[in-house]
Amino acid sequence: MKFVLEVTVDEGAQGQERAGELGRILRYWGGNLHHYALEPGDGSAVYDSAYQEVGAWRVVAS
Repeated sequence: MKFVLEVTVDEGAQGQERAGELGRILRYWGGNLHHYALEPGDGSAVYDSAYQEVGAWRVVAS
């Protein structure tokens, strides 16, 4: 099984701002994983702090 996470962070933001936003996105994503069986086919959109879709994650068979 393989986990794939793709996130696009605002390229116009400064380094620290980008790092902070990515950290928040990853914490939110990680905190919600318990809602899924984490089997191939599971996945969901990923949102930033403004609740804009910035990517997605999915579980795929290896």
